[in-house]
Amino acid sequence: MSSDNDKLLEVKGLKTHFFTDEGVVKAVDGISFDLGKGEVLGLVGESGSGKSVSALSMLRLIPNPPGRIVAGEIHFNGRDLLRISEDEMRHIRGNEIAMIFQEPMTSLNPVLTVGRQVAEPLEVHQNATRSEALTRAVELLDQVHIADAGMRVHAYPHQFSGGMRQRAMIAMGMGCDPLLMIADEPTTALDVTVQTQLLDLLQELTRTTGMSLIIITHNLGVVARYADRVNVMYAGRIVESGPADDIYEDPRHPYTIGLMASVPQLDQDVRQRLVPIEGQPPDLSDLPGGCSFHPRCPYATDQCRGEAPELRADDGNDAHAWACWIDVRH
Repeated sequence: MSSDNDKLLEVKGLKTHFFTDEGVVKAVDGISFDLGKGEVLGLVGESGSGKSVSALSMLRLIPNPPGRIVAGEIHFNGRDLLRISEDEMRHIRGNEIAMIFQEPMTSLNPVLTVGRQVAEPLEVHQNATRSEALTRAVELLDQVHIADAGMRVHAYPHQFSGGMRQRAMIAMGMGCDPLLMIADEPTTALDVTVQTQLLDLLQELTRTTGMSLIIITHNLGVVARYADRVNVMYAGRIVESGPADDIYEDPRHPYTIGLMASVPQLDQDVRQRLVPIEGQPPDLSDLPGGCSFHPRCPYATDQCRGEAPELRADDGNDAHAWACWIDVRH
């Protein structure tokens, strides 16, 4: 947990629902967490767990209809983002909070040069001239380690590799010196070597600029090396939260344990099979009673089926909390 003076972001009881013909989809169902200045937070879970919707809620980018933020508070740098005007929010997006989306090829405009797209936020948010913005775009592409940035600034997205396009997206996000960057599955569809390079780059940028970073991923292995703290999400809720070291050394929720068991380990026997989590994530418009994970949980009891647990912590370690009735260590 961060002290009040060090908190950049504080989310309280956030609920984002989608109202469809099939019912109400509770994509985010009452999550609370905070993020310190200069801190790296991992948001982990399977597809459909609510990670990306949580990020879009912070930026007030939920499409309405059918989606709507129905409850909660999002305090960022002293302001509640759910209570400010759309004009104020537009200033914050890209300027104070930047987001890197999953697939850079669909996020970049194919008919504009990469340099033009990196330069545009500088013109919009910082009143830079086109010439000033393009000069700064070259500097930003160089900062994210794109070779021959002065030449590449005139290239189009299809002339960049996947890794280079993602670097261009990072450069675009860094242009206005944001206080917070949200990276939504930033290494999807990239090979392992490029994944590591990009994550190292993001870590380097947080250290050199002091910005905070939220990494959204389905892979606990990705955040093991980079995150200070981890929130594990399932069915729209945070089921385990704490310092990364604590969660990796002593996972307490069965879902977290299942995620870790499904990640290959370098020191395991090559003949050893990975252990998948049985079953499928629940339908968010028709969640089971009690703990949402109980249909897939090997430890489930009648209490799990009838009563939803709240996050709780061990005595003496308030930083590590989990939502489970069972002590899986025994």
